[in-house]
Order: sequence, then structure tokens, then C-alpha cells
Amino acid sequence: MEIALIAHDGKKAEMVNFLMKHKDALNNNKITFVATGTTGKYAEQTGLTVTRYLSGPLGGDAQIAARVVEGKTNMVFFFRDPMGKHPHEPDVNMLLRLCDVHNIPLATNPATAEMLLDHLK
Repeated sequence: MEIALIAHDGKKAEMVNFLMKHKDALNNNKITFVATGTTGKYAEQTGLTVTRYLSGPLGGDAQIAARVVEGKTNMVFFFRDPMGKHPHEPDVNMLLRLCDVHNIPLATNPATAEMLLDHLK
């Protein structure tokens, strides 16, 4: 099972807190992680092994979207900041649309991510 981790700058701390809170569950399910560049750097600080792609604004969201299309990514945790401006919003929308097209579970906040994790137990 591959889970993609993405968080806008205003949500990176929330992602780290989520990963720390659920570290045991995430380590016990033979899950591999991919992430956009900066989010991946933060996720690695929690002790998880993460394959990092480019930063979102530099194409990382598009790289994760490609993995969704290829059937490699099985779930996406994308903690979005709905109050911030994001110059790469077209890539964000593409990723969200492709998750819907390919029926990939997508959590845009910790509450939904927790529900998806409960499914893995």
C-alpha cells in the first residue's frame, strides 16, 4: 500500500502531528510513503521512510498525480490550506480530480485521514 503525503505550508505542522499520533499504525501496515519535497522532509523527521518528489509548486503535485494514474499510489493524504493562495492551484485541482477519476481515497484533513487509517486496521 502506497500513501502519498502532501501538505500546504500552513498545514505542515498538522501533518507532522497527525503522523506522530498515528506512527504505530502507519509502521505496522507495510505502508510505503511518497511525498512532495518539503512535506516529505518533515515526514522523515517523524521517523518514517519517505520517497520525496519535487516541491508542489515545482511539479511535485503533478508527479504524485502521475503515480495515481499509474496505479502506484493507493491513498492520498493532502492537508490543504483552504485559506491560503497557491500558485500551483491548477496542479492541485488536477490531483484531486484524478483521485476521483481513479477512485483513490483522498483525505484533505486529519479527521478524514483518521477514518481512512481505521479502515487499514
